[in-house]
Amino acid sequence: MFAVRRVTQKIRPLIYYSYSTNTSADYCLDLVKKFDYENFITTLLLKNTSRSTAIAIRSFNVEIARVAEQISQQSTGQARLQFWNDTIEKCFTKDFNKIPQHPVAMELYKAVTRTNLTKRYFTNLIKYRYEHLTLTHFRNLEEMEKYAENTVSIIYYLILEGCGVKNVRADHVASHLGKAQGITNLLRSIGLARHLNFVPIPQDILLKNVLSEEDILKGRSSSKLNDCTFEIATRAYQHLSKARSLSDNLPKNSTSVFLPAVIIREFLEKLQVVDYNILHPSLKQKSFFWIPKLMYYNLRNKY
Repeated sequence: MFAVRRVTQKIRPLIYYSYSTNTSADYCLDLVKKFDYENFITTLLLKNTSRSTAIAIRSFNVEIARVAEQISQQSTGQARLQFWNDTIEKCFTKDFNKIPQHPVAMELYKAVTRTNLTKRYFTNLIKYRYEHLTLTHFRNLEEMEKYAENTVSIIYYLILEGCGVKNVRADHVASHLGKAQGITNLLRSIGLARHLNFVPIPQDILLKNVLSEEDILKGRSSSKLNDCTFEIATRAYQHLSKARSLSDNLPKNSTSVFLPAVIIREFLEKLQVVDYNILHPSLKQKSFFWIPKLMYYNLRNKY
């Protein structure tokens, strides 16, 4: 308990501090804190340089993930993603004079020059976000899994590299955890389906449960929607369980990377309590009870 309190006292200033945008590092911290809060907290528990690299990676992900939400014309989104593709190319030339004067670009450049990050992971992230601009639905759970792998698991691969971890078992954990988190994130976005103009429930599951996309867009709770949610959540939990079952014999500096597993498990358990009603008001309430649990697992070198 005292150890948890010490860690809490150590990171509390980072959690509650309102970062200025005077430096590119502060800008990136603020960006991740604002748009990816849960991952922001887990990233704070990484060590020094690893944390700086992870924040750069996550801020880049926020930038490209939000493109689809911010544009009304597909061509605008394509242009923004092309900017980030060009930026990645310039970062890997390791010539600072070529880097755009954008805070995220500058932090990415620093991350690339101080650690051995794989360029292909960045370009693949952009590629799949580009494809998402025209994505209207998933045909099945396998397509949903593939999307999660290509937009979330890749982030874990990069952060592991930023921590100096080259380990097949750790990569295996990253793959399953990314799928679990990606699928869970898509579930959590169901209530925003109309705003996003995208129904994340796969077509075959909708057909099986005789549920229409229009029902989802109208935000109506129903037993049919609960059944759809249950099937998808079950797949997410399977991946989470597999990721947690591989926790033995991992490099010590990799376990903190996988702390989001604690948050995913917390959400899936809350979802079970409300009988898989993904639109239940209690799931929208902000809760910070998972933060002490996160620190407890971190101190035990578990996830």
